[in-house]
Parts: sequence; structure tokens; C-alpha cells
Amino acid sequence: MNEPSRWLQSVVERNRRGEPVGVCSVCSAHPWVLEAALYQAREDQSPVCIESTCNQVNQFGGYTGQTPAQFAGFVHAIASRVGFPKDRILFGGDHLGPYPWRQEPAQTALEKAAVLVRACVLAGYSKIHLDASMACADDAQPLADEVIAERAAALCHVAEQAWRELPAGSPAPLYVIGTEVPIPGGETEAGLAPAVTRVEHARTTLDNCHAAFLKHSLAAAWERVIGLVVQPGVEFGDASVFEYDRAKALSLSQCLPASPSLVYEAHSTDYQPPKALREMVEDHFAILKVGPWLTFAFREAVFALSDMENEWLGNRRGVSLSQVPEALEQAMLSNPAHWKAYYHGDEMELRFARRYSFSDRSRYYWPDASVERELQKLLDNLTAAPAPLTLVSQYLPEQYDAARAGALHNHPADLIRNRIRKVLRVYARACGIHSEEKS
Repeated sequence: MNEPSRWLQSVVERNRRGEPVGVCSVCSAHPWVLEAALYQAREDQSPVCIESTCNQVNQFGGYTGQTPAQFAGFVHAIASRVGFPKDRILFGGDHLGPYPWRQEPAQTALEKAAVLVRACVLAGYSKIHLDASMACADDAQPLADEVIAERAAALCHVAEQAWRELPAGSPAPLYVIGTEVPIPGGETEAGLAPAVTRVEHARTTLDNCHAAFLKHSLAAAWERVIGLVVQPGVEFGDASVFEYDRAKALSLSQCLPASPSLVYEAHSTDYQPPKALREMVEDHFAILKVGPWLTFAFREAVFALSDMENEWLGNRRGVSLSQVPEALEQAMLSNPAHWKAYYHGDEMELRFARRYSFSDRSRYYWPDASVERELQKLLDNLTAAPAPLTLVSQYLPEQYDAARAGALHNHPADLIRNRIRKVLRVYARACGIHSEEKS
């Protein structure tokens, strides 16, 4: 079953029947991550789920500078280069709602959210996470559950109208509701492990949303709600990871609603051990979101290659070494908006977090022109003069093993891609896709 929407529905139905299958949702706009995800899906002979958040991509461009249609075109262009069928890509919109405009009055923020939802559906997004949980400038705080549900239903109505404008036979949108997660982009401060969503809270969310959907004559759309966002007790901070404890989530995992036929969607699953991810899928947390772990792996590989370049080419005449870590640091210092509210401590601690934090706020800075130039110089240098395997062993030992086994070329781009795909393979196995260790 290759049609992505039917594939997603099939996975949901199978998981509800007790099969240990799930979906990895790649939440990233990073071209290297997207390329790696498409290569992995091609190897797995599986559709791929790629999502953009309301901050990354919206009608005003978001921080990527792309509208939903442009983002879909961007991904399709990478798919063409990789040789992955475009009709096997499931596009999703994450946290679609008023969040980017929450400093504005509710009416204007929700109007902009509606434009975003419409743009996503018209661009071919078929997995729509409706999230109207955040208070706007003139709202009472916290928002009442009934208000959140009413706003989500209003956005669903917009999505349904947009779907009817698509060519006949276009797949109907599938919906995810609820929110039990940090703000889009991650936590702002470290803390204790998050509490697992209470069963009664999940039921209240469903009841309120059901009533709001019916009020807006959305009974058919309600039957296409395939995911409920809950907190299974997983999270990560700058230097810590809160791992899944299935005993704490037992009550929730045993209380899937009879209707609609949904599974739980888990956000912030990055850095979870393979066993924890497998257990989450088995316990019906079947849609696993991942993002920062993938760009973290990209950064690890690039920094390793930078060290290899310095060891291998540092004393050669006529060779101009790249300065990727330095360019990245300067870009982050020049525009601290994407990390300042998230990292805390003295100057030494801040510098360390900018480079190595699990939150990986550096992911916002790779498109900077100076960083891109230095990265290209690094790739050019190590392509013209490949580092010996002894250095690959020193700095990227797992990729060294793959190269020695003949499964990976000693080429800088291949080494980076393989490092990202190492993470993707963890998710593939957790979701019931057993891929081999290939490049």
C-alpha cells in the first residue's frame, strides 16, 4: 500500500489491533536530513512522513522562508535527485494554529492560522495537526478546554473546505488533535521529567473536540482523526534525556478510545533508546516525531569532518582549511534570537550549549550564507583529498566499520548522510521496518 494517506491509516489500524508497527514523522526542513530520510525510505521501500511546523513554514515564509507549497516543491526536488517517488511522500503540518501570531488579538491570529491551514491542504499536506491551545494577546489564560476545541474545529472546517477545492480523488485530510508538548521549537528551560497525560485529561480532550466537530457539521472529518497528541513522559533538555517508562504510561496505553480509530502521537521522542521507542510503538504511541536528533547527528558528522580536515590537510601548503564551527558560532552570536531564551548559564556554558546541546538550536543557523560557504569548502577539501580510513576510524568509527565492510564510500557527503541515517534506522526498526546497515 503505497498511497501515503491509506498507508498511514493502515498503520494506525494495525497498531490498534496490537501489531508493533508505527510511523516515524521527520519534522525538519534541513536539506541534508530530508535527503537522508528519502534515501532511508527508498531503502525500506516505505512511504515517508515529512512534517513542517507553523514556525518553519507558513504563508509568510516562516524561518525557512518557505510557504507550504514551496516547501512541498523543495522536498519534491530532493526526491527527484534521490530517486524517490513523489507520490509516496506524506506531508504533514505540525502545530497548525495561531502560535506564530499569539502576540496578536485572537481574531487576527486565528484568521492567519486559517490561512495557513488552507495553504497546507492546497499544497498537498494530508496529515494536519490542529493545535489552538495557545492563548493570544486578548485571551484569558489559561484557555478553557472548550475554547481550544472550538478553535481547532473551526480550523478543521477550513481544511475540509480547502480539500473540496482539490482535484477529484485527492485524499481527504487526516487529523491529529491535542497538545501535551513544549512550545514549537522545544523547551525553554530544564526541569523534571514530564508527567504522563492523565487518562481523564485525554478523554476530556476527545469529548470536547468531538462536540466541537459536531457543532461545525464535521462528523465525517471526526472519523478521520487518526492521532491524539499526548505526553508519554519523554522529553530532552540541553544535556539530559527523560526516557520512556512504560509502567508510568500503562493506564494511558490501555485506554485507546473506541472511536475515533486513533493512536497516540508522541512529540520530542529524540534521543530515546531503541528499546524505549519500540516499547512506545507497542504501547500505541505509534506516531513518533523526531527532529533535533537528526540535525544533531548532522552537526556531529560535520564537526568530525572538520577535525579530520585539520589533521589531514592542516600542514599542507596551498590548502585553505574550512572554518565551519567558527562560522556557525559567529552566526549564532550575530543573531541570538533562536537560542537566547533556551540556553542558560555563564559565557562558557552558553558557548558549550550552542555547540553541543541536545536541543540543537544550531539547526536554525545552517542556512546562513557564511556557514554554507565554509561547509562547502569542507566538502570540497575532503572530496579532493579524502581523509585516510585511520582518521575516519578515529572520528566516525561507526562509519569506518561500514566503509571497511564495503557498504559506504569514504566520501564526506556519504559519511554525513550515513550518520543521519543511523538515527533514522533506529526509528525504522522501532516502527517495524527492519532495514539493513547500508549507506
